[in-house]
Order: sequence, then C-alpha cells, then structure tokens
Amino acid sequence: MKKSGSHLNLGTMVSVRGSVVDIRFDDNLPPINSLLHANNSEIAIEVLAQLDAHRVRGIALTPTQGLARGMAVEDTGGPLKAPVGKGILSRMFDVFGAAIDRKAAPTDIEWRTVHSSPPPLARRSTKSELFETGIKVIDVLMPLERGGKAGLFGGAGVGKTVLLTEMIHNMVGQHEGVSIFCGIGERCREGEELYRDMKAAGVLKNMVMVFGQMNEPPGARFRVGHAALTMAEYFRDDEHRDVLLLVDNIFRFIQAGMEVSGLMGLMPARLGYQPTMGTELSRLEERIANTDSGAITSIQAVYVPADDFTDPAAVHTFSHLSASIVLSRKRASEGLYPAIDPLQSNSKMATPGVVGERHYALAQEIRRTLAQYAELRDIIAMLGLEQLSSEDRNVVARARRLERFLTQPFFTTEQFTGLKGKLVTLADALDGCERILKDEFKEYPESALYMIGAIGEAKKQQEAKHAAADTHES
Repeated sequence: MKKSGSHLNLGTMVSVRGSVVDIRFDDNLPPINSLLHANNSEIAIEVLAQLDAHRVRGIALTPTQGLARGMAVEDTGGPLKAPVGKGILSRMFDVFGAAIDRKAAPTDIEWRTVHSSPPPLARRSTKSELFETGIKVIDVLMPLERGGKAGLFGGAGVGKTVLLTEMIHNMVGQHEGVSIFCGIGERCREGEELYRDMKAAGVLKNMVMVFGQMNEPPGARFRVGHAALTMAEYFRDDEHRDVLLLVDNIFRFIQAGMEVSGLMGLMPARLGYQPTMGTELSRLEERIANTDSGAITSIQAVYVPADDFTDPAAVHTFSHLSASIVLSRKRASEGLYPAIDPLQSNSKMATPGVVGERHYALAQEIRRTLAQYAELRDIIAMLGLEQLSSEDRNVVARARRLERFLTQPFFTTEQFTGLKGKLVTLADALDGCERILKDEFKEYPESALYMIGAIGEAKKQQEAKHAAADTHES
C-alpha cells in the first residue's frame, strides 16, 4: 500500500477535532480521496478537502486516540483499497480489507480502489430479466429484477435476516453465483450470528462478508459499502458471475454520511441530513447494475425512521429500488412465514410486458382476492362467517387457502422447524395459485396447503391420508 520509490510524501498534523484532522504538506498536496497513515500506520485518514496550497482536511477511518499536533503523517500514494480475487471467498473483512474471522490473511488476491465509477450506459443491459428466488410469494407477487435493487422493509424480529439468509442459500444453489453480505453499522452480535448461520447452512464457500460495525467511526461505516461493491464488481466483470449483494442497512450508510458531513462543517439540509445525500447514495446505488458481462442484484434492508415513509432517507432510497418487500408483524404472529405483506409490497417488474399476460393477470387476481378478504375480516370478527353471502364465503375460502399456499419451509430454518426446505419454481407457484383460484382445492382442509412446496404435495398428502384411513378401517 506504500508509495513506490524511496521518497515518502510526509506531512505534519496541524489540528485534531474528533475524527476531523487538518494536515500540512510542504511539497506535494495529496489528491482528494487519498489514504494517509499516522502514528506508525495505526491511524488511517481519508482526504476529503484541500483547504489551501499546503493544507488538506481529512476524516479518520479509525479511532483517533493517540493523535497529536506535530505528528508525522505519511501519504500512501493512493486511495483506500479493497481485496479482490478467489481468495476472498468464505472470508469476513473490515473496511480496510483485513480479515476479521481469526484466520490467516487471504492469499491469491489483488487490491483495487473502492472509488470506481458506475458502468457506462453503453455497457448496461437493456433487457428486463426476472431474478427467480425460489420463494413463491416473492416470485409471484413482487418479482425481483436481475441486476435490480430490492428494498426489504421491516422492524425487529419479523424475519429480515432469515429471508436474506434463504436468498443467499438459493442463489448459491440455483444460480451458481456469489453472495456478498455488507453490514453497515451492524451490531457485532448480528455479524457473529450470521457467520454461524451461514456456516451451518453450508453456504459460506461462495460468500464474502464485509462489516463496518456500529462502534466504528463514521468514516469507516461510510466507506464499507464501497469496499463491498468493489468485491462484487470483480466477480461480475472479471469472473462473469452473477452476484447477490445484501446490504444491511442502507439507512445507516446515509446516517454515516450525515455524521461525516456534520464533522466537516457543512450546512445541513432538510431534517438535518447532509446536502450531498442524493449524490452519495447515487454513487453507491448506480454501481449496482446489470451489464454485458454479468449482474449485481441487490437486496437492501431499509430502516424507516419513525415509520415515516416521507423521511428524506426513505424517499431517496425508494427512487433507486425496482421492488419493495414489506414484512408484517401481524402475519408473523399468525404463523404465515415468510411474513411478507402481499398488499403493501410491490415491484416494477410486475407488468404484462415483463412477466407475461398470464402471470400478470394471476397476480392481479390474487391481490384482488386477498384485498376483498382483508375488507371482510371485520365483518367475520363481529358477526361470524355464516352471515356472509355464499359468494363472499367462497372469496374467504380462496384467500385463506392462497395465504397458506404462499407460506414456505426454508432450508435455513430446517434445524428449528424440522420441516425440509423447499425451492419452488415460478411455473409451479403460478400453477398452484391458478388452481386454488379455480376452486380445485375447495374440499381440502386449509392445513393441507400450509408450509408445502408445489401444489402437488397437497394432493399426495391427502391421498396418503385416505390410503392410511382405508387401511385402518379394513
């Protein structure tokens, strides 16, 4: 990482204010985004502004304990870099590319700058392709885009991490792709649990984890997303593999930018956010793209401050997303897993031109049926099911069977539920929904459709039950 040649470009620490430091260079002024080292390379500083002909202002990416005025500062001669290559698979890194999984430093790697540009429009793929997840409710009602960005909105304990884990499992098994998990402002407990879960699920070998923890300075949390994207771009552009990039949590990236902006003394914009929020978010999001060599598909957990969807952070994030998956605590309490709210979630892919006429018509019919059931629930709660007209009773029966059919046992939860995980193709999922809407399963108990894969399993279960009952009688 050091500058080549014998001559080192050295500067002197002029002032230290929290994470913000000013450094004087008498010879060469380091360019913006240069990485500087102080205190025997223990402290890393990124240059954010050139104040005059001899002074730069930077933000420390590490804690600044021990820094003092007059200390020597060394210019590394380049920007912050991230490791790329086959050697990073199944490993866990921090923002500097240092392994944090207590194993030896990775070999077979090269270092690349974290500040690369988004792919030019000429290289981007203009086709809208679906990204099949193998999860029925997502593929049918809110299909994801290959090379697109999906937001995962939900509070604590409704299953965001379980859903992310399952998608990593399916991505590795189905698409032979690479998964990169980027934790921005993660608690150390979450990172450690995820690592153990991934190991237990057997998906670690095609996965990379990058963490900027909550206790780290804002500069480190702000750059960890760029480091993860540099790794994702390597697998897309050099190895021509599809990449699934999971970001948890994109709001904390904006929050880190807000802290950096405040420390640098910039005038805040609306609600205290940094004036450059739109640019900073775009710089990160625009690098996630589908090109002629491969695709980076991103699923981002989004925290919505005080459940206010008009908050600037939520509004700016929404503008980049092609699908929104909203998790509901109410559905989780009813045992309907994955606890996705089908009426609040949506996708830009769900149009006849992309998914086809049949899929679009089916998805609309499912939404209509579930919406009618939601309206009738209050009447049922007060007066009972018997007071409904026969037509409404049929709608309720269909909706309840659809709700149960759209549940699914996950591979990553096998050790908790005892149910074998299921991967369901889009064709099977659509076929099942269509047959339920045609009342083919009217005589079946609702429980026969709960936590199954394809619809054929319900028939097999019922036939097995009848055969067992016949044997018992005889």
